Amino acid sequence: MVFHVGQPVAIVVARSVREAELAASAIRVEYEVLPAVFDPVEAMDHPSIHIFGEDNVCSHWQQKKGDVERGFADADVIVEGEYRTRAQEHSYIEPQGCIAVPLGFDEMTVYGSMQCPFYVKRAVSEILGYPMSGVTVIQTTTGGAFGGKEDQPSQIAGLAALGAHLTKRPVKYLLSREEDIETTSKRHPAIVRAKTGATADGLLTAVKVDIILNTGAFSTLGPAVLYRSALHAAGPYRVHNVNVQAHAVTTNLVPFGAFRGFGSPQVLFACEEQIDRIAEKLNMDPVEFRERNLIREGDVTTFGQRVDHSVGMMETLKRAKERSGWTTKWKPAPNISLVIEGSRKGSHLWRGIGASTIFYGVGLSSSGEQESRTGAYVQLESDGSVTFAVGTTEIGQGMMTVLSQIVAAELGVDYERVRMAPVDTSRVPDSGPTVASRSTTFSGRALQDACKKLRSLMFEKVAPRIGSAASELKIEGKFIVCSKDNEGKIPVADAIKIMHEERGQVSAVGWDVAPPKFYDNEIGQGKPYVTYAWCTNIVEVEVDVETGTTEIKDVWAAHDVGKAINPQTVEGQIEGGSLQGLGFGRYEEIVFSPDGGVLSNNLSTYVIPTTLDAPNIYPIIVESPWEEGPYGAKGFGEQPLMGIAPAVTNAIYNAIGVRLNEVPATPKRVWKEIQGKMRGSSP
Repeated sequence: MVFHVGQPVAIVVARSVREAELAASAIRVEYEVLPAVFDPVEAMDHPSIHIFGEDNVCSHWQQKKGDVERGFADADVIVEGEYRTRAQEHSYIEPQGCIAVPLGFDEMTVYGSMQCPFYVKRAVSEILGYPMSGVTVIQTTTGGAFGGKEDQPSQIAGLAALGAHLTKRPVKYLLSREEDIETTSKRHPAIVRAKTGATADGLLTAVKVDIILNTGAFSTLGPAVLYRSALHAAGPYRVHNVNVQAHAVTTNLVPFGAFRGFGSPQVLFACEEQIDRIAEKLNMDPVEFRERNLIREGDVTTFGQRVDHSVGMMETLKRAKERSGWTTKWKPAPNISLVIEGSRKGSHLWRGIGASTIFYGVGLSSSGEQESRTGAYVQLESDGSVTFAVGTTEIGQGMMTVLSQIVAAELGVDYERVRMAPVDTSRVPDSGPTVASRSTTFSGRALQDACKKLRSLMFEKVAPRIGSAASELKIEGKFIVCSKDNEGKIPVADAIKIMHEERGQVSAVGWDVAPPKFYDNEIGQGKPYVTYAWCTNIVEVEVDVETGTTEIKDVWAAHDVGKAINPQTVEGQIEGGSLQGLGFGRYEEIVFSPDGGVLSNNLSTYVIPTTLDAPNIYPIIVESPWEEGPYGAKGFGEQPLMGIAPAVTNAIYNAIGVRLNEVPATPKRVWKEIQGKMRGSSP
């Protein structure tokens, strides 16, 4: 049965693209057209269309704390709203594609653009019936993925490998940009209904959230994405009464899946809009309201986890507030009648400033516990250089650079002498997926483990030459020295040569298992993540009330990253992620046809921000070290995108007094809200 437009029904393998196209045109598929449902609200408990089970709900997660009804009874003000977000396309540089090479004897090698090679290895093994040991997957250069190359390459590689298996010849399968956008996963569209209560002096008393994610025709990663949505829905605030109910619902649209932020941007848009609206109802500066309610070190999250260190939330707010000049720029939003009157007199450009404060659970959650392990291999070469291999992938986030720095520092060799080998599933053990901002933190820990073993081997070899016990040696700079007197020393490069000359062991494998996590969905409480990254975004906009066009002028993005091993790459992540967040909040929207197909199927009809659209982005690095991370570092790569949209919409409101309940904030959407307000304010 075909559940969505673009679902594969057959494969055609030929010697050329032209031959394949001719062969495909000769195929005739007869379909029996069945009723379809595209709206997740309509799909829930649909009386006759059953895509998944009886109610089309493929996953349910909840977060519960205290007594939410009592919390609302204690509130002096209550704000309610329904918010919607749209599907977002990943827009990576090269489309999905791979090459499958049959080697005989139930062996297959797959080369491809991907972020999770071990997912592909398992899929190809299962599809072909080959043993896992017979499948090798090698990641080729990947120009961005953003979640879109997490699970999707398993299908691409599976089809190519099946063709290679049947023909006994290599098969290349490369999607066109149109095919890629039409058939591969997107960010989940969401409907979020929120209710928030607070006391007159500005303290939150209760948060109630209902989330519906449209997961498309197959659940794929929907349950995992929904998990993050549920746990981030109340934001980084101290609230004693919380009830979050989250459902992922199947429909007859293209499957939705992983995308940078993984279910958090949708709910944080609603959360941060609610925070601003309740602050306004209390006649409070929204940043001051946040200051009163944000989590501090030692506090307990809404889902029951005590955060006892590496909590830089307040510092990010302080730094962003200072750098942006918030105190002098923020003012209560103008009454729409003043804006309209000003427009009639020729003042059609209005400025405003908005904020968001968010958090992000670093690494795989408790629901992904089995995947939360990482392997690494390090080899000392005879010329003093070092080669290492890890199971996580470089997809543009700068992992290769940062991991090379870690290896160089751990072994006392020059950074330029360290090289990362291509990711090859035959070289390292299954290290879980490259998702959840985990590569630097957990591959870094695995590399530290391998380097520690190599240091011990080096110390044993050179100790007699220095005249010290191996236990007394340490690495300082590029030398091995005695920790007692620092008199005897030997260059690390010489020590490596000695190991080769004496036929010593020159390689080691490292392994890391993430600290334990747990979550009890029955009670809605637990310890779902090992640590958290924290962020404040402040955005300044200029809105043209005659056209609805919003120009983003400046973005100040302050991020607690634990420790910035490479500040330049951290700033690059903040700048790139913030621009992608502007895409989600201001520009990007997949448009579907009445039959569920994707209409905006190329980069001329699907609009993304370019460098010409980029505002001034000011990265602000806050360091609050995580004691279990490499040198205190913790992942944050997804976070720069997550809170930009609500900062934009809050800034739009501050500029012209018009609220948006839906993103992206396209000119049409903003203009429509302005017109509605104008009609409402007419005498």
